[in-house]
Amino acid sequence: MKGEILIKNAKLVDGRGEHGQADLLIGEGHILSLAGGDAPTVLDAAGRVLSPGFFDPHAHLREPGQEVKEDLKSGLTAAARGGYTDVVSMPNTSPVVDSPEVVRALKEKAARIGQARLHPAAALTQGQEGKVLSEARLLREAGAVMLTDDGRTNEDAGVLAQGLQYAASWGLLVSVHAEDAGLRRGGVMHEGEVSFRLGLPGNTGFAEAARIARDLEIVRYVVQGPGALSLEPGRSLLHVQHLSTRRGLELLRQAKQAGLPVSTEVGPHHLTLTDTHLESLNPIYKVAPPLRTQADVEALLKGLLDGTIDCIGTDHAPHTQDEKELDMLRAPFGIPNIEVCWPLLYTELVLKRGFPLPTLLERFTDGPRRLLGFPPIHLREGAEASLVLWSPADERPVEPHTFASKAKYSPWAGWVLRGWPALTLVEGRVVYAQTVQV
Repeated sequence: MKGEILIKNAKLVDGRGEHGQADLLIGEGHILSLAGGDAPTVLDAAGRVLSPGFFDPHAHLREPGQEVKEDLKSGLTAAARGGYTDVVSMPNTSPVVDSPEVVRALKEKAARIGQARLHPAAALTQGQEGKVLSEARLLREAGAVMLTDDGRTNEDAGVLAQGLQYAASWGLLVSVHAEDAGLRRGGVMHEGEVSFRLGLPGNTGFAEAARIARDLEIVRYVVQGPGALSLEPGRSLLHVQHLSTRRGLELLRQAKQAGLPVSTEVGPHHLTLTDTHLESLNPIYKVAPPLRTQADVEALLKGLLDGTIDCIGTDHAPHTQDEKELDMLRAPFGIPNIEVCWPLLYTELVLKRGFPLPTLLERFTDGPRRLLGFPPIHLREGAEASLVLWSPADERPVEPHTFASKAKYSPWAGWVLRGWPALTLVEGRVVYAQTVQV
């Protein structure tokens, strides 16, 4: 759709709170008015909720080289259907995204596709081998927004320390997969009562905590040691991906209270599923880090509520159906979830647990944007019109065969959810529309 759009009867909610009902006039990529106006296209929100578009700081879109699992078109289309206007893609592809040429090519292709906006993350080290740092400045100039060796752990503390220093000098956040490789060993699920009973190799929660503890000391060295960095207030230097344990959360809470520039995210699977789901021996529940205990879930929910956890990162990780149908030892880690993340957490947290809606929205919008240096999008005149209209009332089950993602399976298949996006706008341009009356 082109030209101005009038969205009537929309209930406005963003990370600051609820703002009543309004008629939004959108044009030239921005919100022109909250009091209506004339437009060639008129959409009736019919009481649905209008929010800023979601921002995913952690997704695997598999391009280049792994397009059989996902590609930019399918992944960014899936993101738009999930209410996401912005996605950070991980660099563990074939080849690894460790050069400015690859970063530019990804951004140019995503722009031509015209769905959710792409913000590539680039590898912290060349080839993600953990030895030689990538060119932070050149990657930043090409459009990278983050440096990470996600999919691999950074074993050399000295390389990580130097990487933090270089990245910070060019305004880049460093994101880490926090697991101690020696403690993790070959674990395919959480090490505990369930893994012992099933006879499967376990991945202890202490592997995450041990690596977080080490990385926090590296941050302390970088900001308090000789030649300490001077950072802008409130800026994060190191970001811990897909937090999964109560102990890891405690360490990060203590670090934040001590003023260390660190941040973290949590994925929807670590908030809604536990290791007991592996009783079925179904690799659809095999993720890295693994699903933990209910006690870990409860702790993460509290951390999300009190702000220790800064944002929601989907860790959308599609694989082929054949790969995920292998046995627990051979199947790859990861699940697709970018199309269900919002309705899942709205249903499970807001509707069932009374989690404050504005707080959850903040973790989907302002939280990740702040970490990566993007300005917040709030529902007021002049704001960028990258928005999502979603229904708090309409119920429907998760039906993986309808996914835009190439990965048409889900651990939440059949779960009946509310909050499904009906309309997604990127700078005033409709990138997804389900059922909105014109």
